[in-house]
Amino acid sequence: MGTIAQNDLYNLIGDANARGERVVIATVAHTRGSTPQRRGAKMLFFENGETAGTVGGGCVEAEVWAEARETMRSGLPALHRFALTADEASEEGMVCGGTMDIFIDIWE
Repeated sequence: MGTIAQNDLYNLIGDANARGERVVIATVAHTRGSTPQRRGAKMLFFENGETAGTVGGGCVEAEVWAEARETMRSGLPALHRFALTADEASEEGMVCGGTMDIFIDIWE
């Protein structure tokens, strides 16, 4: 899964909204140190479980996916910090070692 072009992002959101479906959008808001994606990377989460784009892969995306499901349930956007520090990275087999702030929002 790769990054998503901005026009594709808005087309996917528009299509989902036309079907009456909500979409959760995760956006990398800030990074420090080595991270798998840069600021501005986006990932979409649809009510049917499909996704598009990426915010990093591996453990980070699993954690973001969990927060996205909560946002889909609650309707409340939030900024989340994900640590990829040396301790967590070595435990999970990651090689990054930085931190990422990811804003998770819902579009209805």
